[in-house]
Amino acid sequence: MSGVIAVLGFGEAGSLLARDLVAAGASVRGYDPAVPAPAGVTGAGSDAEAASGAGLVLSVNSAKEALAALRDSLDALRPGAVWADLNTAAPAVKQQLAEIGRTRDIPVTDIAMMAPVPGKGLRVPMLASGEAAGQVAAQLTRYGADVEVLDGPAGLAATRKLLRSVFYKGMSASIVEALEAARAAGYEDWLREHIGEELAKADVTTVERIVTGTRQHAIRRGAEMGAAAQMLTDFGVEPIMADASRALHERLATEDS
Repeated sequence: MSGVIAVLGFGEAGSLLARDLVAAGASVRGYDPAVPAPAGVTGAGSDAEAASGAGLVLSVNSAKEALAALRDSLDALRPGAVWADLNTAAPAVKQQLAEIGRTRDIPVTDIAMMAPVPGKGLRVPMLASGEAAGQVAAQLTRYGADVEVLDGPAGLAATRKLLRSVFYKGMSASIVEALEAARAAGYEDWLREHIGEELAKADVTTVERIVTGTRQHAIRRGAEMGAAAQMLTDFGVEPIMADASRALHERLATEDS
């Protein structure tokens, strides 16, 4: 791969990755229509201009821009270039990117960043899958990146990230909603302490206990979450997560009946 790395998108993640690549000695060129290039990065006037002549392109703009960024850059990409998409997009989008790349013999690597980039920068844990994943990982690792290569197509890294997101972001949203309701009821401090205690005592047996208990008591817990959703409504808090929990318990009760 050519020594030039193109970074498309200078949002929170892209700007930090570009900064760390420059600090590690990489030659970086990049483009963002709304954000100036970070210090040490050669700014370009378009995605295509940034990608032109680069051996590795890191697309870190947004999931909704991922396809357009690749399509707009195809004519500018030189033979042997590799496209790596780091956006949090659905596996189907990653697969579509790979298909577009194959029309021009441009291998597309799917990269999932598995933790917040601030505070870690290029050392954020990443998963890589798809064509040239090993090649991309090897180049980024030389600059200090932490990349685990998965044996599978583009979309596999995204699948793993989003499966974890269903759990972690869902749990986070439920905690936020519960604390909003507790604040309205005057019990926020009590609930915050209780949540902390529950998280602190969780261990490897917690998952199986939750799954088994949820199915075993689905009918009762569905009714309980219906009551909780009504209570939140009375408090003036929209019960998005509570009502979703009610619906899931009711579905499980039907499946297991």
